[in-house]
Amino acid sequence: MIDVVCGVMVNVVGQVLACRRAEHAHLGGQWEFPGGKVEPGETPTAALVRELREELGIDVEVEGAMAAVSWDYGRGPFRLLPYRCSILRGKPEPLEHAELRWCDADQARDLLWAAADGPVLRELFGDVA
Repeated sequence: MIDVVCGVMVNVVGQVLACRRAEHAHLGGQWEFPGGKVEPGETPTAALVRELREELGIDVEVEGAMAAVSWDYGRGPFRLLPYRCSILRGKPEPLEHAELRWCDADQARDLLWAAADGPVLRELFGDVA
């Protein structure tokens, strides 16, 4: 099973950072938490730091793991490993995404999220997705 990490960043007013996938990508146009695959020999937290630097141009501190999610979009099973993070340096920029948005629970309800991110949203906000 492939491990995929994602960063859950919540600002001081309780909004979470959502990233919209590029239209040409798998699940194009859907919203997700940023992250990516853990490379061989890499720890999940090191992968997350690397991925968030590559995708958003930020340095983060990984604060703690959330509940893992096992999923399969028909391309093979993977395990999503979400972590709460705080931004140490930089301002998130959509280097690999079509759009970034800080949103509260109500705003998150209005977005079309990738299905694997639904359990992460529910852990954060309750019955959102």
